[in-house]
Amino acid sequence: MVGHRDAVYEEESAEVEVLFNEAAKLAALQKKFQAVNNRLQDGGNVMKDALGSAYGSTQSLQVMNKNIDNLIDCIERLQKPLEGKEREERIIRAGPANVGLQSYLTSLKRVDHSLSELSRTNLRVNQQGIVELRQLVEHGTNELEELFGSVLREDARVVEPLHFITKQLPFPTIQQEKVSQLGSIDGFISSWASRTASYNQRDSPTIRIYAETRGPYISGSLQNLAAGSINTARKKTPNELYRPRTNGIGTYASGVEGILLAEFQIITAIFSRDEWGTAFEQTSRGCMSEFSKTLRELNTHIRSNITTDCILAYEIIEVVTGLSYRLDSKTGQLKQQFLESLRPIRDTAKSSLSELLVDTKSRIQSLQMQPTDCASLSITTETIDRLESLLNYPQPLGAIMTSVGNGNWSNPSANGSSASVRSFDVGADGNQLLPQYILDTIETLVTSLDLKSKVVFKSRSLAGLFVANNISVVNDKVRTSGLREELASTNYASKMSEWRKQSQGKFTDSWREPCGALMDVTRTGSGAGRRPPSGASGTIDSAQIIKGLNNKEKDMIKEKFKSFNASFEQLSRDFKGMPMEPEVKESLTGDIRRMVEPLYGRFWDRYHEIDKGKGKYVKYDKASFAGELASL
Repeated sequence: MVGHRDAVYEEESAEVEVLFNEAAKLAALQKKFQAVNNRLQDGGNVMKDALGSAYGSTQSLQVMNKNIDNLIDCIERLQKPLEGKEREERIIRAGPANVGLQSYLTSLKRVDHSLSELSRTNLRVNQQGIVELRQLVEHGTNELEELFGSVLREDARVVEPLHFITKQLPFPTIQQEKVSQLGSIDGFISSWASRTASYNQRDSPTIRIYAETRGPYISGSLQNLAAGSINTARKKTPNELYRPRTNGIGTYASGVEGILLAEFQIITAIFSRDEWGTAFEQTSRGCMSEFSKTLRELNTHIRSNITTDCILAYEIIEVVTGLSYRLDSKTGQLKQQFLESLRPIRDTAKSSLSELLVDTKSRIQSLQMQPTDCASLSITTETIDRLESLLNYPQPLGAIMTSVGNGNWSNPSANGSSASVRSFDVGADGNQLLPQYILDTIETLVTSLDLKSKVVFKSRSLAGLFVANNISVVNDKVRTSGLREELASTNYASKMSEWRKQSQGKFTDSWREPCGALMDVTRTGSGAGRRPPSGASGTIDSAQIIKGLNNKEKDMIKEKFKSFNASFEQLSRDFKGMPMEPEVKESLTGDIRRMVEPLYGRFWDRYHEIDKGKGKYVKYDKASFAGELASL
């Protein structure tokens, strides 16, 4: 039993021994694997370090290679603008006349584009190329400028504006084909010039060439109209009143308007919108200078003939102001220039209002008159004719009078200051001042005539008749003209009535003498020769009245008839020999009849039997006396 256990034990011990041996082998094998693994790791690290260095070098080489490729591409692009230089130079040097405008412009645009590309590189190697291309573009631009001027000169021959004005034809422009060429040329030249550092639109080469070419064409075409305005202002008769619309300024203004509108139409077709104003202003400069000069010469003429030609100043203001507003509405230009050119005329027109009043007074005061000539004066007719002419220019006069101020025309010093151009507005609400000025002028005329009559005429009747005749002329011309309606809003009618009453009253004062002879002392008591009670019926018995008079009273009645007859006949002869306006004669005849006839009729009724019908003292019965009065 014991032996059996020992045997089992030995067997298990042997197995354990075997297991220990296997474990020892496994441990040795693990050590070997670990050693191999360590060697592999060391080898991997060495390989990693070697491969990392090679990879970095390869990546740097790739970047460098890419940069080199880009540099080559860039160099090729930079050299490309110069590739066609010789070909473009041949085209540009040949000129637009030989290669055609469009081909020429296309070539210039290519060169201009190449120049822009090279200028952006800022490389020293390209500087020579930039200089050559710039010179080439400048040469081409000069060629285009010459062509621009040449095309313009083909249509710059002076025209006769009257042909277009009288036939109401539009002024000539430039053919559309040429306009297109000029527009293309301006487009390139303006684009090229605008890139210079000191460029100013006013220095545009094409605008300068256009103005230098078309400006003289405009001035030359209008030269005859300017001269016509001066010539038609000259007087054939020194004191002749200017007749409205007879001066050439209206035709001149029509010519200026027509030719400038045609020019603006050309400018808008050639130049860009932002160049229109500059081109139009520079082109019109010569025309405006000549226009201003013409107005200054006309103003000198008006100043020398202010009393007869001031109306021309109002006409010029109306014409030129209307022209400036119409051109401004269509072009947006030149309004201020036209108003500035009007300044001398406007100042003359303002001062004329007071100068006309002063002239009216001074001319009447300096008149040499006969102390028996009480006919109306020519200055009266001239003054009213001049006032009537004012009605043709309500707008400019309204503006002028607004500037002067109501009533200030009676004070010359108030007109010395010049209003600004802005204050001169034709639309100003000043038309209501014109009737007042007309009335003031008429009042100045009548007052001056009345003062003159007191100096010249010793007789009140002649003085009154002189004023009455002139008042009649005034009233007749006012009544038969537009002045009547113009003065309707004033107190002209009441003033005229008062002036007429005063002047005719002076005349009829001389008839008080014969009327005085018809005055008698009438007794109101009872008996023969006494005056019948008021309202008593029946007729007056002249024989009974005469019978009731004593011899002294009869002699007084005879003397009264005799005195009346002598005075009446002398006054009648004088009356018939006096120069009278028809209206004055009719009015005075009526006044005399109303004054004398009732007195004579009463006196005749009472005392006609004084000479028992013999006619020695009582020369006129009532019917014949009425006939004498009617024959005055």
